[in-house]
Amino acid sequence: MASKISNVLHYINGEFVEGTAGKYFENINPFTNEPINQVAEGFKEDIDAAVRAAKAAFEHGPWRTMSVHERMKYVLRIADLIEKYADDISYLESLDTGIPISQAQKQAARAAENFRFYAEMVKTRMVGEAYHVDGQFLNYTIYKPVGVAGLITPWNTPFMLETWKVAPALATGNTVVLKPAEWSPLTANKLAEIIHEAGLPKGVFNVVHGFGETAGAALVAHPDVRLISFTGETKTGAEIIKNSADTLKKTSMELGGKSPLIVFADADLERALDAAVWGIFSLNGERCTANSRLFVEQSIYDSFVEKLKERVNNIVIGDPMDPATELGPLIHRDHWERVVNYIEIAKQEGAEVYAASVPEELKKGNFVPPTLLLNCRNDMKAAQEEIFGPVMAVMSFETEEEVIRMANDVKYGLAAYVWTNDMKRGHRIAQALESGMAWINSQNVRDLRIPFGGTKYSGLGREGGHYSFDFYTEVQVVHVAIGDHPIPKFGKAKQPSTASVERR
Repeated sequence: MASKISNVLHYINGEFVEGTAGKYFENINPFTNEPINQVAEGFKEDIDAAVRAAKAAFEHGPWRTMSVHERMKYVLRIADLIEKYADDISYLESLDTGIPISQAQKQAARAAENFRFYAEMVKTRMVGEAYHVDGQFLNYTIYKPVGVAGLITPWNTPFMLETWKVAPALATGNTVVLKPAEWSPLTANKLAEIIHEAGLPKGVFNVVHGFGETAGAALVAHPDVRLISFTGETKTGAEIIKNSADTLKKTSMELGGKSPLIVFADADLERALDAAVWGIFSLNGERCTANSRLFVEQSIYDSFVEKLKERVNNIVIGDPMDPATELGPLIHRDHWERVVNYIEIAKQEGAEVYAASVPEELKKGNFVPPTLLLNCRNDMKAAQEEIFGPVMAVMSFETEEEVIRMANDVKYGLAAYVWTNDMKRGHRIAQALESGMAWINSQNVRDLRIPFGGTKYSGLGREGGHYSFDFYTEVQVVHVAIGDHPIPKFGKAKQPSTASVERR
């Protein structure tokens, strides 16, 4: 697996092909900042070729019309192949993104589960409704695939998040054009290889690599793409919504977050500490649901912070390929500069910065050490804007009302976490928080059956479980008359009366 990585091509209409312009861009290793390989750069023409292939496969191919049983055979075959190549996927993911290999391995397992889950959901939960009306009508609903699905995925945990979208899109009968993030193309290419090996009909699944302002924008604007599912930064999501309006596309947006974790004095403090540290420093802090704002009840603030410092000092920073590594490099030098800049701004705003040190031999990589911003105010830039790195703003509170106000005083609303052994308070606080999801006495543990999504600037719509059917399908209503109900007789000629006939 440590051999030279081949260049990445587009996957269009069942073939791996170069871009029409013949251009490539470099893919950089975040641990060494040296090139890994070259990636085909896609433009409008490549997107158009992929969309045409997907449209033809949808309208004339067997994918949409084959039985659910036959289609799910393909979906389950993809899951089996993901498991077969799990080690390769984990290696490529870690190499490409800097995610520690031990954490990348878990993402590959979750990716296989995404396909198995939707294979089962489509067979058991994609069911319509039927209504019998006064012996006159039977009205029922069916779910139909939308058409060509445009999927735009991020660079953090890319393989798992790609399958999070691809699995329901394919299982419900759509065809797909995937535009993965340009900073993490390796596992998107591996997914194309897996789907190719699974033998899906040509054009059902396509991948075009490239940059958001060219390939991504062309996918959003294409009139034959019927929906766009996007995970990424809020500003980009807003632009996608604007640009998709002209063609009336369905959109699903899973955007940024600045999620609070609230710790009350009566909580199981050791477990709360575990959750707080894991939630911000796993995946190198590049997690949309990360608890990047920590609110600790005043009476335990000092002791809790001391334990946080101890944990920060002990986090293992190192080579992402080392199984012992807990925190690896950020994905790209540009992102590293962004995160470092936020830490400098926090200093200027008056926060106390407490961070571990990066070993000298790692300085060539994009390493930001696990960092606490202490003595923070909730109105600081570092406490209001998404940093997307291993940086946590730490604040204190005294009352429920105060912490609810502070937790909600942010433009984002993706996730929230509450730690308390008073269950009445736990439910009360969770329901008062402006977030699409809230966990009580738990870290971010996902259940594939429940909806995923945020409020405010954290997104629009919900995916996950049967909620994905609302997005990846159209509901059609069929009305069937089962009796001779009265129909108004507009325009029928009147019969002459008997009296008129006699006078003649």
